[in-house]
Amino acid sequence: MKNFLGFGLIIAAMTVNAQQKMTPELLWQLGRVSAESINSQTKNVLYAVTTYNLEDNKGSRKLYSIGIDGKGGSLLSDEPYAGHIIRNNDKSGIITYAHKGQIWTMNADGNDKKQISNFDSPLDNLQISPDGTMILYSAEVPTFKIYGSDRYADLPKSNAYVFDDLNYRHWDYWNNGKTQHVFYANFENGKAISPVDVMKDEPFDCPQRPFGGMEDFLWTPDSKGIVYVSKKKVGKDYAQSTNTDIYLYTLANKTTKNLSEGMMGYDTNPAFNKDGSLLAWNSMAEDGYESDKNDLVVLNLRSGKKLNLTSQWDGTVASWKWDSNSDKIWFLAAVKGTEQVFELSNIASDKTPRVKQLTHGQFDINGILGQDGNKLVLTRTDMNHAAEIYLADTKSGALSQLTHVNDAVYKTLAMGKVEERHVRTTDGKDMLAWVIYPPDFDPAKKYPTLLYCQGGPQSALSQFYSFRWNFQLMAANGYIIIAPNRRGMPGHGVQWNKDISGDWGGQPIRDYLSAIDDIAKEPYVDKNRLGAVGASYGGFSIYMLAGVHNNRFKSFIAHDGLFDLRSWYGTTEELWFANKEIGGSYWKQDQPASYKNANPIELADKWNTPIMIVQGGTDYRVPVEQGLEAFQLAQLKGIKSRLLYLPEENHWVTGMQNGILWQREFFKWLKETL
Repeated sequence: MKNFLGFGLIIAAMTVNAQQKMTPELLWQLGRVSAESINSQTKNVLYAVTTYNLEDNKGSRKLYSIGIDGKGGSLLSDEPYAGHIIRNNDKSGIITYAHKGQIWTMNADGNDKKQISNFDSPLDNLQISPDGTMILYSAEVPTFKIYGSDRYADLPKSNAYVFDDLNYRHWDYWNNGKTQHVFYANFENGKAISPVDVMKDEPFDCPQRPFGGMEDFLWTPDSKGIVYVSKKKVGKDYAQSTNTDIYLYTLANKTTKNLSEGMMGYDTNPAFNKDGSLLAWNSMAEDGYESDKNDLVVLNLRSGKKLNLTSQWDGTVASWKWDSNSDKIWFLAAVKGTEQVFELSNIASDKTPRVKQLTHGQFDINGILGQDGNKLVLTRTDMNHAAEIYLADTKSGALSQLTHVNDAVYKTLAMGKVEERHVRTTDGKDMLAWVIYPPDFDPAKKYPTLLYCQGGPQSALSQFYSFRWNFQLMAANGYIIIAPNRRGMPGHGVQWNKDISGDWGGQPIRDYLSAIDDIAKEPYVDKNRLGAVGASYGGFSIYMLAGVHNNRFKSFIAHDGLFDLRSWYGTTEELWFANKEIGGSYWKQDQPASYKNANPIELADKWNTPIMIVQGGTDYRVPVEQGLEAFQLAQLKGIKSRLLYLPEENHWVTGMQNGILWQREFFKWLKETL
């Protein structure tokens, strides 16, 4: 029996033909797998699959179970599952989970579902204490009077906002005067009794906005304390700092201690070892540098000794998990255009910590769910396959696939070859690039070719699988894609990662030109049909390339790119990013050089190439005027141009119909211009 029964039959029944090519509609029909929980007692893995319905314009997420041996797959609930697993470690197989802000239980087979809580209102990020007597959750609390109706009782219909400081909006929402706090309460007869605000009277957030969740707070293993992450700053200080800290709140005396005092950058993702003697977390050193080297720090709670475990390792740590015996840590990190699992040993000894790469291959390991004996349960992607759950042998690193949610589609799909290519840069460095070929590639023919410009600017260009910037979909439309690991990306040493800061318009842009020039030497590349596409820093790169490409390219697509660094600095929200990456404000006496030599608007007179501009209306990281200014320039210069404005989308495109529209317009533009 396959691992999720009915869902596989639904996928198999899709109207697909043998060796068809990827389309936007087919891409959105793929099941999106997320690993949820592992139970080493009952030897099962829980995972969710999200599917999208075009007519409803939304997704439905359901919960499944499969044995670690690959047997016994089943659907646990026909109802959409929108919560998270709270407990799945009981020998009886009872699963405790959050659903619509309440606590539920069910048997291992999905039967006998019971709501065991009856909270007055749904609770967010629910957790149960290890001893089972208390709950932990987050909730918004009023902190500042922002709305006109809050400031003046006789103006109840006023919808005005009043601000006296910065951080008035963040990512895609306006500050509403509330902050997120952590609460705990006794759990008796399905009720939360006498809830306590861990951050009482503090104007700070936990979970961290805009993306923080359950990973930002947790119980101590003895149920006597709560560890949480917070950046205890407000206003201008908040907007210019990345200094989050790890705090320990003790229930007995209601006191709080800063465990990362003096550590000035991001401190995140705390987790205890099995017996609670060690607490580890991710840590960056520099305040204001959101892409600094991410290390793993461990604190011995008995001795008070703190140790940076990866300070001597030339890489940056992503997500991680304790080994089941607490003598190792498994972590993910970018390496040479992929993301792999690493083993970190000698944690609690006097020996030097040791880092060893466990997995190898042309794929990404996206997340580590947990461990069962000598097997790690994790998720894996590559540029031709969406995420599925795999097992990795902890000795050899060998992978075996556990779920097969999308196999029926892949069997009918013609895949494009993905190839590693090495490019010599203008300063003599070796740069890795990924090349993706059309499924029916014939080296005797000539193909239009796209330069893909990655965002970040310090995010890895690895073997990811995107449901928007999908390389398989681009290749299926007849394009060769070259995706270079230009300066600024992790996975090629800390220095390579750092080299983009303060040099946005310099070597990274030359790296892009080196990549397109290199592949253009191939006889199968049509040198008269070259395009460049990208989003965020990739969109900025498109705007820069439009002024310096010397007629290499015939078409551009820029999504949420930075066009004018002056107006961007004046309207973006996380100013620490701008201060670090471009050097600070434009009104300083010693104005950063970036405003002149890395500012696309300074090259406006050089623009002469067709360009499509995509802009999200609620993108406050790269606000709307950036796209509008670029479109207005192209229009007034008489350049063929198009504006795709998405009023309710932020820095990404999350709606299904908007996502399909984005892809249709993307390829329509390329067809018109290439």
